[in-house]
Amino acid sequence: MAKLPGNAGVSVLGDKSLEFYRDPVGFCRQRVEKHRSRVFQCRLLNRPTAFICSVQGMRELLSEKSSLFLKDPTDLMTNMYGDTVVTANGEEACLLRLSLTSLFAGSCLESSSDYITSVCERCLKDLSLSGQPACVYSSFKRLGTELVLGLFLNVQADEQPELYQEIVQLCTQHWHGLISAPVNVKVPLWSSGFSTALDARDKLMDIIKDKLENDTQGFVGRLGSLPLPDSNSASQHLLLFISALIPKALASLLTSFTLALSGNEQEKTRRRAMEDPDYLHRVLLEVQRLWPPFIGGRRIADQDATLAGLHVPKGYGAIYISHSVHRDPEVFQQPDSFLPERWSGRNAGQEHFLCSFGSGPRSCIGIKLTNFFLKEACMYLLKHYNWSLDPPSQDLEYKWLPVSRPANPPTISFTRLEQTRSDTSDNG
Repeated sequence: MAKLPGNAGVSVLGDKSLEFYRDPVGFCRQRVEKHRSRVFQCRLLNRPTAFICSVQGMRELLSEKSSLFLKDPTDLMTNMYGDTVVTANGEEACLLRLSLTSLFAGSCLESSSDYITSVCERCLKDLSLSGQPACVYSSFKRLGTELVLGLFLNVQADEQPELYQEIVQLCTQHWHGLISAPVNVKVPLWSSGFSTALDARDKLMDIIKDKLENDTQGFVGRLGSLPLPDSNSASQHLLLFISALIPKALASLLTSFTLALSGNEQEKTRRRAMEDPDYLHRVLLEVQRLWPPFIGGRRIADQDATLAGLHVPKGYGAIYISHSVHRDPEVFQQPDSFLPERWSGRNAGQEHFLCSFGSGPRSCIGIKLTNFFLKEACMYLLKHYNWSLDPPSQDLEYKWLPVSRPANPPTISFTRLEQTRSDTSDNG
């Protein structure tokens, strides 16, 4: 049993959290090269931590040995959302997942399809109307917000505009507190972001509880009828499902999709993706591989264990880095290249090697709904638009926390395909 490469450092002084959060991708790349290992150790959040940057290590952590590694009970997600399917451990997590799975599959998923289609059309039909380049991340975030509030809370922007805007503002305040320091402080004329987030959470919970008590339709009604552990469980899960986290993740992936397929040189790829649903699926897998919306996830070793043949002592943290896992050269040839064809070749059937939304028994419970939405939104774009960067030269360097996207929001010009065809016909 080999020792983890690297050094866990000493308490406080040896902590590398700040360096990691400033540039998680560079942090891991440098240490993978230094240690010549895609699994190494450092001190993160003042805890000795194994960093997992290989497919093998990720699969062991999240699937084969998932029972040995627990969610951190002191994690900020627990403070912000309470006990949910994301934060619970052991039998509680299994029971919650069993109860909630029906909401994201089968007839429930089918019943959402018409609404998803209508939201995509309403939010994307005017991208070319102004004649000006669009800030795509903001546009896609609005699309994602309309989607989650309509699907999960039965609140639609066009039917209840005031309530909709109130919830959007509260979700934004709640999110900003999630990514701020967890210090609950109030003084005259100032309060910490975390304190503001807790206030926003309380107001959101009042709206959610009112919905659960009085709305028997759709997702709210189905959630309220489930056999959940206690009276707060349904409202805590609704708070999670409507959080700004989901629209930002959807916006991240849609932004990366439009950037990857931008410009005249990608016109054939766009046409093929529009005509062949299987090829669109492979394009989206490759977008997810290269630009995962979340940097990874963290666990705590509940007992001595091994990951990729390396000893991880009890009490160590273990964090998988999706960006690095997805670029493991042992699994993905030409790991930094955008090659959708890999998913019908060497990597066919290996979608489970991706961990953008987790993997194994604790993977995202809404992944089918997410994939359905992404395909609907992308298909609408492909059927109705050509697009390109405007201006053509932009800084597209990504920032990876809290949700990945270009640090400088990219702007893209959209031209309706109907207009393009008309122009071609006129010229002829």
